[in-house]
Amino acid sequence: MAVALLAALPLAGCGAPPGLRQPEPTGTPLPTAVPTPPAPPATGLPSAFPTAPVAPTTDAGLVATPCRSGPTGDRIIQLLRGRAAVLPDDVGARVRTGPLCAADWQYTVLDVTGHEQLQVVTRGRPGAPELVTAGTDVCSAPVRAAGPAGIRALACDGGTVGVPGA
Repeated sequence: MAVALLAALPLAGCGAPPGLRQPEPTGTPLPTAVPTPPAPPATGLPSAFPTAPVAPTTDAGLVATPCRSGPTGDRIIQLLRGRAAVLPDDVGARVRTGPLCAADWQYTVLDVTGHEQLQVVTRGRPGAPELVTAGTDVCSAPVRAAGPAGIRALACDGGTVGVPGA
């Protein structure tokens, strides 16, 4: 037993060095860890990218503007002379306004020799527009029910939505 006591004696004076010892409690506990602010919610995006919501784009049908990719006025006249049979071949016609596009709809006004102006509403692909209606009053049920706001404004309200200089 004496050997075990002699072996333990040198270790009894050992302990943690003075700089690593825990301070004695003085009544106010010290925090053991520094609090960190909560992390922002995960967005799935790398942190280098902004997380602000992207503003929605404007609906292309709200405003009628000059068609960028067609159809051309000549294409509308061809449609009226062809299968639609609205314009006879011997009657002159030239584009006065348009075509103006809103969504996949188009609005065109033609000057027709010896007749009143002809309004035309078409829809579909620029290279293959389909006739919706043509005449002096094109505010028909299909235009009112299914036409985009920009086309309805021109066809039904006589508006100048998106017409440059109007």
